[in-house]
Amino acid sequence: MLTSYNLKMPGAVYSGENALDQITGLIGDEVKQIAVFTDQGIAGAGLLELPLERIRKTGKKTVIFDDLAAEPTYEEAQAAADRFKSSGADFIVAVGGGSVMDAAKLASVLATDAYGVKELLDNPGLAEKSVRTLMIPTTAGTGAEATPNAIVAVPEKELKVGIVNDHMIADYVILDAAMTKKLPAGIAAPTGVDALCHAIECFTSNKKNPFSDLYALQAFEMIMKHIEKACLDPDALEEKQNMLLASFYAGVAITASGTTAVHALSYPLGGKYHIPHGVSNAMLLAPVMRFNEPVCRHLFAEAYDRLRPEYDNDRPVPGAEANEEQKSGWIVKRMEEIVERLGIPTSLKEFGIGDSDLDSLVEAGMGVQRLLGNNMRPVTEEDARRLYLEIM
Repeated sequence: MLTSYNLKMPGAVYSGENALDQITGLIGDEVKQIAVFTDQGIAGAGLLELPLERIRKTGKKTVIFDDLAAEPTYEEAQAAADRFKSSGADFIVAVGGGSVMDAAKLASVLATDAYGVKELLDNPGLAEKSVRTLMIPTTAGTGAEATPNAIVAVPEKELKVGIVNDHMIADYVILDAAMTKKLPAGIAAPTGVDALCHAIECFTSNKKNPFSDLYALQAFEMIMKHIEKACLDPDALEEKQNMLLASFYAGVAITASGTTAVHALSYPLGGKYHIPHGVSNAMLLAPVMRFNEPVCRHLFAEAYDRLRPEYDNDRPVPGAEANEEQKSGWIVKRMEEIVERLGIPTSLKEFGIGDSDLDSLVEAGMGVQRLLGNNMRPVTEEDARRLYLEIM
């Protein structure tokens, strides 16, 4: 655990019923033009109209960028930032999932010719915010609304890479379940498990600390209790709101701590094979947690005690005299069960990836030392090979 630590958060967060109504008050008189970052899926589902209705009440000129790429390359992120810069807008509203919010965060620090996305990949410290941002997530999820991170694909390295700079933390965040009500289960489930990964990885990271523990454990408890109904029942607004809040908490935990081997080994799956980020994390969650269990047992047992699971016929729990090993084993098994019950793919064969790809996967995964170094149990090249083989 870190002995020196800090916590950075968005300037203001609004959550709960009708939280979207806060939009008009957040956009000050000094704002001349608003840029709305989104994607065609959000617009096509009618979700964009919810915040746009409030934005129009400000009377401000508005330009909409709705062609943002899903999980963009750094060139695509740069193109989006260039279009924004040309628009002359001086306030950004991001309505979407992690890719949309990451593109908006990058645009907020790229209203300059001094550097671009490529330069930030080499030196993230160059970034300086010049435009305020409001993040409205449509998935519960990535937690991108809380973090200083922007993830872009680097095709020549067949990897996804995180650009991290505190200037990219949002000025405002709105968490309103109305924005996730129409989210299909096929998207809600893997993004929800992504948030679960954030929570448990940050709680078991070498960078864990009292700040990250506070948010990671709360997020873990809420996700474990609400994820299945939130993803599978379109009308479960209370559970969806809880998932939005939990996803935000898990994002805050990332800013204070950091993810570990699940995320490290998933990056090549997205960067080279374009498997959605949440799906690749879901595949690796149980194998990595089983691998980590011997050294994280006391932490998984602590998570069990926080969750206080109840017995039912489908899901028996250890008795009152359960030891750490039994509690820990239950937590790992329950996470695996959630992935299965939500119908998320668990085999790379479903994406045409086989043994012939193993060497390149291992090499790329081992290259993500920024995150592997956070893993409490050291991951060797042979360990990475075995973990990938588990999901083949």
